[in-house]
Amino acid sequence: MFAPPVPAASDPLLPAYVRAAGGVRLRFGRVGAQTHRLDVAESGGYRARFPTTFDTTSEAVLINTGGGMAGGDAMRVAVTLEPGADAVVTSQAAEKIYRSQGSDTRVETTLSVGAGASLAWLPQESILFSGARLTRSLTIDLAADARLIASEAVFFGRSAMGETMLRGALRDRWRIRREGKLVFAEDLRLEGAVSETLARQAVGAGARAGATIVVAGQGLAGQDLQDRLEQVRARGDEASAGAVEIGAGIVAELLLIRLLSRDAQALRRVLVTLLGHLTGRALPRTWST
Repeated sequence: MFAPPVPAASDPLLPAYVRAAGGVRLRFGRVGAQTHRLDVAESGGYRARFPTTFDTTSEAVLINTGGGMAGGDAMRVAVTLEPGADAVVTSQAAEKIYRSQGSDTRVETTLSVGAGASLAWLPQESILFSGARLTRSLTIDLAADARLIASEAVFFGRSAMGETMLRGALRDRWRIRREGKLVFAEDLRLEGAVSETLARQAVGAGARAGATIVVAGQGLAGQDLQDRLEQVRARGDEASAGAVEIGAGIVAELLLIRLLSRDAQALRRVLVTLLGHLTGRALPRTWST
């Protein structure tokens, strides 16, 4: 079934006290050769779990015990890596954003990566149901020699269930700073008849899923970064077999990769291939369970 159009309301239909609010705050640091979690703070229905790793990296899995988010819910995630730390942060499952009765669902993420540290921010996709209203922000602060791989994916409806996102809203804000200097800023806004907007040739050409990957650092000089760009293009084209539109380029010493597809599962397969190549390791087990 498809949810009927739901306009944004100036006054929420449900009071704030019945909505979920919380989040997770993590701090990682290096102790000897190994990265360890130094601080863990959890609130609301949000938790973090730490699978055993067999290298010097620490891995965190974010869990929403509520099973999804609706209009008026809010989540905040803050991840800090001390100098020299190496961490992977992912999510237990796709985050479902359910139909709103007027209020926005808010997700705010802040990442701070210290000198010589390396962070892979790899949450699974957000699935927007018809009528969902998601306002999301990702703020990243990098030291001069910090390394980062950050990925965010959005599915517009559950394609396996024959659903699409007819109406709703998505506001997505990215800000990346290196040494306090803004190097990347982007805002995306879709409002109203989302499926019709995405059907436009100049917008999504009928896409029902999209993803962005940003790579910073990796110890690469300009020419090496160019080599990595060509590798991404070749691997992406091979993996997609024409089912996923892939664009990649270098912006302000960042490798920026875009994925769009009418087939959400095809996009996920390509995303897994590219992230595995970029990180040089298998993705966290939650991606395959």
